[in-house]
Amino acid sequence: MFRSLGALIGDVLIVVLFVSAGLLQHGTPLSSEYLFLVAWPFVAGLLLGHLAIRSWRAPFSLWPHGVFVWAITVAAAMVLRTLLSQGTETSFVIVTAVVTAVGMLGWRALAMFLTRGERTAGAARAAAAEPGGAATRAGAAQPAAEPSSATSNGSAASPGSSTPSSSSTPPAP
Repeated sequence: MFRSLGALIGDVLIVVLFVSAGLLQHGTPLSSEYLFLVAWPFVAGLLLGHLAIRSWRAPFSLWPHGVFVWAITVAAAMVLRTLLSQGTETSFVIVTAVVTAVGMLGWRALAMFLTRGERTAGAARAAAAEPGGAATRAGAAQPAAEPSSATSNGSAASPGSSTPSSSSTPPAP
């Protein structure tokens, strides 16, 4: 649950950073009013994307979750901006798509890299706990074979001796 919430917060932060940078770049004051007016179509698209792809199943996944959440976010935001006459020039759509892709997919890639140990440890625990799991199927859980009582030269060790015969000639009959 916390990862799902973290993924949503991470995406919202990317959208807010993108909108903030756009406002500052165009000389618009960075106020909560302007931030809300410009960001809400993106946040609505983001929520739609998270719900449509059910991102809580794999919140840090790049493919397909991250890519689809990003694509739905951009598409829905552009539809809302068009319906509200807020402007969707081609250059704006391209910049929006590239910057949000780098941000939304970039933080997911970083999160996957930083949590790789947790995923591999979790997979190993799951395989070990599974009856007939991967370790058994690979033969790792098979008991070791009993050591042979024959020596390297083919003779048997004498019953009372603990070391095999070291002579290179076979014993006399």
